[in-house]
Amino acid sequence: MSYFHWIAGGILALIWLSRLLDAALGMGKVADISLPVWNPKPDVPQPRVSIIVPARNEQEHIEQSLLQLLKLDYENCEVIAVNDRSTDRTGEMMDGIAARPEARGRLRVIHVAELPKGWLGKVYAMWTGAKQASGDWLLFTDADVLFKADVLNRAVAYAGSERADHLVLFPRMVMHSPGEKMMVAFFQTLFVFGHRPWKVADPRTQDHMGIGAFNMVRRSVYDAIGTFQALRFEVLDDMKLGKLVKNAGYRQRNVFGHDLISLRWAKGAMGMVDNLTKNFFAIMSFQWPRALATAFTLAFLNLLPFLGIWLAHGWARLPYAIALASLFGIYVGMSWMSDVPAYYFLLHPISSTLFVYIMLRSMVLTLARGGVVWRGTFYPLEELRKGMV
Repeated sequence: MSYFHWIAGGILALIWLSRLLDAALGMGKVADISLPVWNPKPDVPQPRVSIIVPARNEQEHIEQSLLQLLKLDYENCEVIAVNDRSTDRTGEMMDGIAARPEARGRLRVIHVAELPKGWLGKVYAMWTGAKQASGDWLLFTDADVLFKADVLNRAVAYAGSERADHLVLFPRMVMHSPGEKMMVAFFQTLFVFGHRPWKVADPRTQDHMGIGAFNMVRRSVYDAIGTFQALRFEVLDDMKLGKLVKNAGYRQRNVFGHDLISLRWAKGAMGMVDNLTKNFFAIMSFQWPRALATAFTLAFLNLLPFLGIWLAHGWARLPYAIALASLFGIYVGMSWMSDVPAYYFLLHPISSTLFVYIMLRSMVLTLARGGVVWRGTFYPLEELRKGMV
């Protein structure tokens, strides 16, 4: 048994220590555009930006979101809000905001009454909005994201300085409960593990990025990669947009911004379970062997260090201790960039178990239903597999 602990613990120690060192050396390369160096400067040319906001049944958030966009201190921009077949008051509220004096000439509302065959609702809404856009840049965002007034000035200034073609801004996650903090912390750990933000700018790597809260892309690049028509049946539209941009050889950047944009991802730990259920099997390309292997790998990497430190004896505990110390170091680093204290490391086994559950739940429900139910619309699994990028 001690041989098992030395081998398993050694693998875990090597993996987590290498990830800690990689993140410690690399994360400092990711810019923070909330710093004074990126303060808005007067008399700087402003390329036109079109902000596209798809929304389906977002009456809880849409008013505050659109009103904050209208308060941006970036003059040369337009907001295009797309009502994606909402069955609540979302469309009515959009029209009401568009009728206000401060919205005239700055906000347009498009209503999608019917979803064409072969499209996901959100993707079609974004494509529809982009067709009406007049900007040199297209900024795709979600209907529950809150913007500070200076964010666009800072983002455009950074993109111009870096000659970027695609810019992703990480949002501040608003969390109201320990369960939310626990789940966000684990998700951030996964992100550091699987999508290295500090490698995105390196054209020699395959690391890419895309976030639904803030995907800003040059119009010319958006057209060159095939627009959202290339992603019309892609569940992971935000990340896959980033993948298309990176694979086509364009310059991609991702940045921090403290609270320049913010959103509350889910209400409670189980709210996040529900939110991620539609995505996780898609991340596995809808392949059940891959989903099972990933669930096992998640359990091995994230649960065994905590179990092994108790089950092993004597010096065989050492590699598990190194793995745990490295994992804790990642939590410390994340606590500097988010509102999750480092001591949430102690809840890592619980969040790990829930994420394994999400993976298995996503797989089982998708296979049992023969597809994915998203915002009240059913999308067949066969079509989803065909539409993957």
